[in-house]
Amino acid sequence: MQAEISASDVKKLRDLTGSGMMDCKKALSESNGDIDAAIDYLRKRGAKVAELRAGRDANEGVVLTKVNDDQTRGVIVYISSETDFVSKNEEFVKFVQAVTDIALANNVKTLDELHAQDMNDVSIKERVGEKVGAIGENIAIAGFETLSGEMIVPYNHSNRAGVLVALSKKGGDDFFAIGKDVAMQAAAMRPVVLDESHVTEEMKQRELAIGREKAIADGKPEAMVEKIAEGGLKKFYKEMTLLNQDFVKDPKKTVAQVVADVDKDLKVVGFKRCELGTK
Repeated sequence: MQAEISASDVKKLRDLTGSGMMDCKKALSESNGDIDAAIDYLRKRGAKVAELRAGRDANEGVVLTKVNDDQTRGVIVYISSETDFVSKNEEFVKFVQAVTDIALANNVKTLDELHAQDMNDVSIKERVGEKVGAIGENIAIAGFETLSGEMIVPYNHSNRAGVLVALSKKGGDDFFAIGKDVAMQAAAMRPVVLDESHVTEEMKQRELAIGREKAIADGKPEAMVEKIAEGGLKKFYKEMTLLNQDFVKDPKKTVAQVVADVDKDLKVVGFKRCELGTK
């Protein structure tokens, strides 16, 4: 049985991809209402899709990052709300700050651990429930990330996105500055993984399949299909892996190159990212 396609679903897909209304409606119809599958459908037909990543629901809320004093560990906490009226409320922001402080101080590693932490003699999970009752909106810890390393640099974008970047060694202000630049890059350009070595086989095969189907749909000769698909995969590596992206402040260089300019032995060895609407 084919899923019923609502106007709101069409609008959501259109907002995510920038594609035309009728194209979005057809993509959802062909994909039985599945948003992710509809995005792939559009990409296979050559659409320049604006959003390739997970996190389709545009929630409100607050995202905060914080690192410990020696900059060896950081956390990102995202507590969602239904409206920006709540997310901009001072008491709500203070609550998110308190949860973030607890996560960092107690070396919390998972969301389940965070829910179980004590907050004034009651678990954080129960405190969140109290907020739901008091505010009258659906409040939840929608995202939690942690990152450890030789030097962790945080970046928080207007409480709407947070990034942690791990550097291969500790340094002074110049290391912190480049770490923040890379974190800002990750916040703005939304890379999926660090580099090619972190691209899973599933992701690779998905991109190749999209490239093949697009080439066939464009009427390319069969002998060229595989080569075109490989080209599409290389483009994916360039655009969606952090270290291979063109550096926003100097597009003639990649992120990896500008980091090496600061110190030839310095590397970005990891990052975590969270923004409103992601899980």
